[in-house]
Amino acid sequence: MNKTDILSMTLAELETDITALGEKKFRAGQLYSWLHSKRITEFSQCTDLSKQLIAKLDEKFDIRRAKTVRKLVSKLDGTVKYLYEFPDGERAETVLMSYEHGNSMCISTQVGCKMGCSFCASTKAGFVRDLEPSEMLLQIYESERDSGRKVESLVLMGIGEPLDNYDNVIRFLGLLSSEKGKNMSLRHVSLSTCGIVPRIRELADMKTGLTLSVSLHAPTDEKRSAIMPINKRYDTGDLIEACRYYFAQTGRRISFEFALISGVNDDEATARELIKLLKPVSPCHVNLIQVNEIRERDYRRSGRVREFQRILTDGGLNATVRRTLGADINAACGQLRRDSLAN
Repeated sequence: MNKTDILSMTLAELETDITALGEKKFRAGQLYSWLHSKRITEFSQCTDLSKQLIAKLDEKFDIRRAKTVRKLVSKLDGTVKYLYEFPDGERAETVLMSYEHGNSMCISTQVGCKMGCSFCASTKAGFVRDLEPSEMLLQIYESERDSGRKVESLVLMGIGEPLDNYDNVIRFLGLLSSEKGKNMSLRHVSLSTCGIVPRIRELADMKTGLTLSVSLHAPTDEKRSAIMPINKRYDTGDLIEACRYYFAQTGRRISFEFALISGVNDDEATARELIKLLKPVSPCHVNLIQVNEIRERDYRRSGRVREFQRILTDGGLNATVRRTLGADINAACGQLRRDSLAN
């Protein structure tokens, strides 16, 4: 018999199943707290549940775990990169970072990625499957357990496109923000997307409070389509309109990620085009990033980051340069999983 993945269940679903087992409804709340607050790994650890109920739980449900395959710790800033393996043998990456405002984590939402962005290591090993809500939670739970650090903010910017795994991601966000669980405000969560327009609009209508972070990387259809295949399906005009809708519905400022590639998108003309494109979305934020150099492409980091930033700010955009963390451990997502597959 296939057991149910209990960590992916909502409290309401657990209440239904617990009462169907002949137990009182409040037992579901106790169990939910054991799972998501105390982070048990076996039902026998639930000291306020009867042995009979524990036996029933063992028969019906499974508490999944994520096994640490590799762990890299930066000597520069303490950034920790984990490669986790799930019960079926598939792997995903997680990065734990420390800032002045607290600990932040970047998690994966898929095993591999379908989007095919030419500068991204995550897509090179191909797409395998979506991650379940429990597998997203486990990246947090296992990392907190191992590091002893409490994660105060979260970025869905690891391997995979979150809006391509929409239903599981939405369920995960509900579990993450549950009062009896991690209880993280979604205002402390940033979701990064390459631009799946219909899902951006659906997310806007939900008014979750999370920050939308759009991987833009080029300001025109010609330039963006050359490095991001998604633009051939949803062009920059559609994307910007969806972003305007998101801001109108939520009041949340959108962040645009822009990885600067030497000789590709780091010239003054591109900066001017970017100003023109994003002015209708103001107020917004542009996060300038140095492209991660990967073996499969000859893309190189730009030496014009500060100049590019100056042009944007002089043009009225809020633009910052992302601080690089974990440089000595290749903390950008996708590289560790890809290397593990090659060995």
